[in-house]
Amino acid sequence: MATIYYDKDADLSVLSGRTVAVIGYGSQGHAHALNLRDSGVSVVVSDDKSSKTYQAAQEAGFEVLPVGDAAKMADIVMVLVPDTIQKDIYESEIEPNLEPGNSLMFAHGFNIHFKRIVPKADTDVFMIAPKGPGHLVREEFVAGAGVPCLVAIHQDVSGEALKKALAYGSALGGGRAGILETTFQEETETDLFGEQTVLCGGSAALIKAGFEVLTEAGYQPEIAFFEVMHELKLIVDLYYRGGLKFMNFSVSDTAEYGGLTVGSKIITEQTKEAMREALRRIQNGEFAKEWVEEYASGSKNFQRLREEDANHPVEKVGDDLRKMMSWIK
Repeated sequence: MATIYYDKDADLSVLSGRTVAVIGYGSQGHAHALNLRDSGVSVVVSDDKSSKTYQAAQEAGFEVLPVGDAAKMADIVMVLVPDTIQKDIYESEIEPNLEPGNSLMFAHGFNIHFKRIVPKADTDVFMIAPKGPGHLVREEFVAGAGVPCLVAIHQDVSGEALKKALAYGSALGGGRAGILETTFQEETETDLFGEQTVLCGGSAALIKAGFEVLTEAGYQPEIAFFEVMHELKLIVDLYYRGGLKFMNFSVSDTAEYGGLTVGSKIITEQTKEAMREALRRIQNGEFAKEWVEEYASGSKNFQRLREEDANHPVEKVGDDLRKMMSWIK
């Protein structure tokens, strides 16, 4: 079982007199910067001048600096830019401005685990990873609650890496819900696995396959959309609230029995073997190498796949039907 820390286990005074540089004011970055500032932490922000988030950071009252300047001012540097550009930004702007005793932070372990970034030996390196999007991290903090976080230590030069990480997580609001201890390896590999096989890849493929089977059988595309995509949110919300048991309790007996008897025929041992292969490719670094090379080559295959998804018939039907739903923003 995971070790879980709460606010009572964190000492915010560890951050007293220290400045945190939040590199990237996007989905996670804005929540981290705002929550930490509201918790009394000294925060500076860095973002690309050409981005909308740069202006948003200024409007929020932050001093928005070039990456190198922010890193030079900071005692703790939290890197929240996309995985694909972290290495270049670290090597050109962050590393030259880190001093002995500084700390380097991440919210995802990709670049550390796959050794794209090799930190200085005199630097504490740790992670606080909220298990929710940035807007939720901010909303829950403002409401007096918090989003669960993961904490991991990669290098503990000072002997205080965990103390600093927990203080950061508490200032972010994670200590109100719980901060689960993990490793950079576990966080990275399970995160990629979940995205590829269930959350993004698996669910999207299941939706498209279900839509195709129904429309090929002659059913109206609009009806197919409701059954395989629209109503999925209702089921996922039930999982989110209370797990498998609560979902089964909440649907009809007909739906429950049909799901229990047919589900395992759809997600078969062959499917699990494909999942195991995806996990193997994550563990041995093949996926990371493929993704980095794809980005470096101009992302042509990525753009092709993205366009294919966007042009799937279920998307056209969905765009039209969502216009009927005034509650969807």
